[in-house]
Amino acid sequence: MKMVCPKVNAIAVAWLVAIMSPLLHPARGEEAAGRQPIRIAIYADSGAGEKAPNLSRCLSPASKFVYQLVTAKEIRDGALDRFDVVIHPGGSGQKQANALGVDGRRAVCGFVERGGGYVGICAGAYLASDHFVWSLGLLDARFVDRKHWARGTGEVQLRLSELGRKALGVDRETLAIYYGQGPLLAPDHNDDIPDYELLATYETEIAENGAPAGVMKGTAAIARGIYGRGRVFCFSPHPEKTAGLETLVHAAVRWAAGARNADQ
Repeated sequence: MKMVCPKVNAIAVAWLVAIMSPLLHPARGEEAAGRQPIRIAIYADSGAGEKAPNLSRCLSPASKFVYQLVTAKEIRDGALDRFDVVIHPGGSGQKQANALGVDGRRAVCGFVERGGGYVGICAGAYLASDHFVWSLGLLDARFVDRKHWARGTGEVQLRLSELGRKALGVDRETLAIYYGQGPLLAPDHNDDIPDYELLATYETEIAENGAPAGVMKGTAAIARGIYGRGRVFCFSPHPEKTAGLETLVHAAVRWAAGARNADQ
């Protein structure tokens, strides 16, 4: 069986989202977040490339965030119940999945399904997808050109959708960001997971190490979706490693926390 997480019935999800629409409106989430700090768990175990120094720089108390580094064992033991959002950072999605194990992956899925938020960056987006046997299946996404995942690193340009500009608080259509071999996302068309919202695509590309040119352009770079009562926000590139784009991380965390904090 591909997934370790319980499948979420799409019809049930649609009904649940409809009755919860006042709670899922981004403005409500941000308003609630202003009442108390958003509690963030940052995964910092095997497969987390940097043990989160860039994320900790972004998530200062002045921005109304409090965070704690958590291990795979702590997640398996129920640590996420103390938080509003979990962030899975860059590194290796497969190593993170292996460290979590079946019970840890179920714990992450259950946390989101009950109303928690998930933010995945690069490896964390690989982990959130519905693509691999070890993936969580939180986002209805597969990968384009999986063979050439190690296509190189460097600065690329993104083109933001109208929704993306609003969601991320960006007043321009394109922006430069650091790319570190994150996934090229595309819809997976899994009826058990609601379709994701496209926030940004790749306007330019990196095609090294034998990767074909012309593939990366136009693929999804930033996407968000609903899973159960919770929210999932994924970046293929690295806003936390790009000077001046810390606010993109802020926007993702606030949106992801919105469903849970609206109840408080």
